[in-house]
Amino acid sequence: MSFDHTALARALRARVRGEVRFDRQARATHSMDASNHRRVPPGVVAPLDAQDVLAALAVCREHGAPVTVRGGGTSIAGQATGNGVVFDLARHLTRVHDVDPLTRIAHVEPGVVLDDLRRAAGRHGLTFGPDPSTHSRCTIGGMIGNDACGSHSVAWGRTSANIEWLDIATADGTRMRVGRGQPVPTTGRAGEIHAALAELADDNLALLRQRFPALPRRVSGYALDRLLPEHGRDVARALVGTEGTCVVVLGAGVRLVEVPKARALAVLGFADDFAAADAAPRLLPYAPLTVESLSAGLVALAGSARDVELPAGQAWLFVEVGGDTVERARAAAVALAGDGPALVVTDPAEQRALWRIREEASGTATRLADGSEAWPGWEDTAVPPAQLGSYLRELAELMTRHGLRGLPYGHFGEGCVHIRIDFDLLTRSGVAAYRAFASDLADLVIAHDGSLSGEHGDGQARAEFLPRMYGAEVVELFGRFKAIWDPQDLLNPGILVRPHPVDGNLRFTGMRAPVSVAFGYPADGGDFAAAVRRCVGVGKCRESADTTSGGVMCPSFRVTGAEEHSTRGRARLLHEMLIGDVITDGWRSSEVRDALDLCLSCKGCRSDCPVDVDMATYKAEFLHHHYRGRLRPAAHYALGNLPLWARAVAAVPGLAGAVNAAAGV
Repeated sequence: MSFDHTALARALRARVRGEVRFDRQARATHSMDASNHRRVPPGVVAPLDAQDVLAALAVCREHGAPVTVRGGGTSIAGQATGNGVVFDLARHLTRVHDVDPLTRIAHVEPGVVLDDLRRAAGRHGLTFGPDPSTHSRCTIGGMIGNDACGSHSVAWGRTSANIEWLDIATADGTRMRVGRGQPVPTTGRAGEIHAALAELADDNLALLRQRFPALPRRVSGYALDRLLPEHGRDVARALVGTEGTCVVVLGAGVRLVEVPKARALAVLGFADDFAAADAAPRLLPYAPLTVESLSAGLVALAGSARDVELPAGQAWLFVEVGGDTVERARAAAVALAGDGPALVVTDPAEQRALWRIREEASGTATRLADGSEAWPGWEDTAVPPAQLGSYLRELAELMTRHGLRGLPYGHFGEGCVHIRIDFDLLTRSGVAAYRAFASDLADLVIAHDGSLSGEHGDGQARAEFLPRMYGAEVVELFGRFKAIWDPQDLLNPGILVRPHPVDGNLRFTGMRAPVSVAFGYPADGGDFAAAVRRCVGVGKCRESADTTSGGVMCPSFRVTGAEEHSTRGRARLLHEMLIGDVITDGWRSSEVRDALDLCLSCKGCRSDCPVDVDMATYKAEFLHHHYRGRLRPAAHYALGNLPLWARAVAAVPGLAGAVNAAAGV
């Protein structure tokens, strides 16, 4: 799509009350999410409220500009990147309007961070069931877009199972509320949409009943089976998981669940991941709240595991159970633990320490024990739990044939496997090998009656293979479904329907390496680009003071809330500097300098970031090159010469005390 960027920016600034930025810094910080993919937007809009979203949509429609809606930017399949205008709904649409403890429904805006909702619901003894490991920074809108799950979905279901209604807007500006208990419109554009959806379902009843398996983690594709009469023609749940391709979510009514009065965590040890996978289905009759896996390889890499003792084994299942009392919860945990190696924990602080290891796995898995880089792309395949053991064994064989390595973990109770693999995404031959492996793995998943995605959505990473999973007829229906909502294809084009290829838009394409540097970067082979690539976008640096998991990263983001003042945003700017097509002036870039200016060099990221990003060192490296051969600001000399000032003062006995006394210190 072609459109006049200057005219578009001018029109948006005239009609949108929120921030409108088409500068290089904003474009660079929103060019990637947590996936392998990169697409540079023309600009970024941060609407103030729902009316602002509608105004921005109208402008984009008038100019023929596509739109990519973004929450926390933690998507792992590339669906939060786009060549259209990015709508950053996490900036201002952050209100929890109401929590009704009687109906157990909360009314939220799409930019609400999950932990903020859980804190509001917790005042009534309630919580939102789905809980991805990014719960401290992912947004409800993003969870709706991806049909997010998390550790507790084995008990409380995916996001789609916890949505009562959605307040939505189409690209043409039609606003409506859809979902359970909502009236079905019969007139106007909203009436046309509902009639077309009913026709699509009624004309394809057999297809929708036969081609959509009852799999706990079937997240791939569109959930068209929700339109069937036996499912109540649930339009809201059909829209969950559409990855921003059909509508813009302006608000949601989410169903809450009661928090167990007490919890016990059983950590069960196994000889390997295969044995853990074989055991997982046998635990389901105990009605656990979680059945999560972790391998010894990941534990060895996790800094948070240093002071935590686990039972004997090379793989573990974290099985949480609830009860009316601590004693009953403990008894249930002991019963399911059996006679094998096990640890049962009821102390909340000890439980949090164990869960932190599991939650940081998406970051720690990005570096193998020898320092090799590992990447997502096939991060969350899912199969029926009863087939998980055989699937994992065949996956290991497939990786060996392709010469690849990775550390599996995930939601074993629902057959969902997370794994980051040491793909070579930097060379043409490596990318070709990545594509070949992706094709073979898609076939393996389908052979096990599985879903290409079990949690994170298809995005750019897997959608190309949807015809293999569903067949051409169903994929054609996906196109019809999107066209009903978005006939101009303005919302997130290239995702799910007519998707970009799996090896397209890779974020390392064009990245310059190596570059001459002053620091050693021993953990990255002396390569500054490899150090910058450590940031995979999991966004732990976007935690607020209210949602923090206990660290201090990133203090400047906590004050400003701006992406460029997060560790991730700064890493993105350095990444774009090394590519050179958005940030074009290299080490002399004012955009990078300005973003680094508020970095305190506190080293919080060095200790808190699960992938050991060291922004203080990167800042020193950048400033060294930026000011080389030029005068620095006076503050640099004043602070940089503090050791000299200290020695000079110390050489005159009593001088420091006299100066302090005169200053009233």
